[in-house]
Amino acid sequence: MSQNDLPAVCFLLGLPRSGTTLLSHLLQQHPDIVAPPEPWLMLALEAFGRVDHRHPAGASLIQDATSEFLGRIDRSIVGRAFADAAYGQYLAAAGKRTFIDKTPRYWMVLDFLDSLYPEAPHILLLRNPYAVAASLKSTWGIPIVPESWPPASLSGLSDLVLSLPPDIASSLADLVLGLPALAAHRGRTQTQMVRYEHLVARPDEEIRRVIAGLGYDPIGIASATMQQPEYLRSSRFGDRKILERKAVDDRSVYAWQTELSIQEMQAITDAIGAELLIELGYEQELRHVQQAGIVDRGRAVTEQYRQVFQNWWDLRRA
Repeated sequence: MSQNDLPAVCFLLGLPRSGTTLLSHLLQQHPDIVAPPEPWLMLALEAFGRVDHRHPAGASLIQDATSEFLGRIDRSIVGRAFADAAYGQYLAAAGKRTFIDKTPRYWMVLDFLDSLYPEAPHILLLRNPYAVAASLKSTWGIPIVPESWPPASLSGLSDLVLSLPPDIASSLADLVLGLPALAAHRGRTQTQMVRYEHLVARPDEEIRRVIAGLGYDPIGIASATMQQPEYLRSSRFGDRKILERKAVDDRSVYAWQTELSIQEMQAITDAIGAELLIELGYEQELRHVQQAGIVDRGRAVTEQYRQVFQNWWDLRRA
């Protein structure tokens, strides 16, 4: 396959519940762009060779054999060829030119993305972490503050995280580990930044800016509207709330202020860290919670959270 024949791929990055479904839906209204709901393809490719422990052929044997075999060749070339074939077929079937892969948990495999697609443009969507947490709570029922809160020590925090159901721990890890990973990704070349708060306040302006950054004429989108989200109905993935929206509005920007308790705001501040909140431009939101009684407990507390969740993550991958 020649360079000209390679599929044009763009990765849309952001935390779950940060508005990535909305952004991808608005972008694919351009006639040359397709953005299906959450392919998760890169997560599967990065884990190639690791199978469920119940596999009848023997999970460890499969992993050892594939690792030995792939160790003799350039694994990134193999992964790129597979991904190109998958993206290329989807583009051909859709009659489009650019594939936007919107999968929120790609924060887990950022280095892998760059190893396979170093030239690919990235779109990084950021949203106020307090609002993300409130959406996790209201939409998915994720408890921001578990019953046995707060833990008395680092070991207590570790025991608490290990006792959480995997889906809850994963959602909290998105905030604790995913946000700093994405924040560190901002300096990558060919990466466009989008703020959720700006997107919902002035959608036409933001979508045209991003479209132009992808090399397309923004005139291809008359206006950023909520037309035709029906493709989401047949998928298990993506934000289902978008099916109920008639227009883009900013009502969700401040909902967190009434949806989160003081205790939950404190837990989020501890887990994210005041430094990162300020670095990402959410100093006003931090000031709001501080006026409500939240205190900055310092970098050491935030590092404890990251250490505990990293240990949990390493155990999950072992």
